[in-house]
Amino acid sequence: MAVLVIVVIFRAVRIVKQSTAIIVERLGRFQAAHGAGMHFLVPFIDRVRNIMDLREQVVSFPPQPVITSDNLVVSIDSVVYYQITDPMRAPTRSPTTCRPLSS
Repeated sequence: MAVLVIVVIFRAVRIVKQSTAIIVERLGRFQAAHGAGMHFLVPFIDRVRNIMDLREQVVSFPPQPVITSDNLVVSIDSVVYYQITDPMRAPTRSPTTCRPLSS
């Protein structure tokens, strides 16, 4: 009995770290997006779908050769900086945030 109570408490309380957000689903549908702090969930009904990092992310790409207008070959390095501003929409718009940027 004591083990069951500990499991229920463990599943009900979620502590979200600073600069992260969690997406909570209730029975498979979106319920809430919680920011930093302590949050209480309904055990066995609510589940955390994603834990998202809200800090600025960097994706670098390999150098690519480019031909200029005067027929010179120049190698260009590119870097993309992105930050998730709306954690509610980020997991539904693209399953993996870095995958669309790297293909």
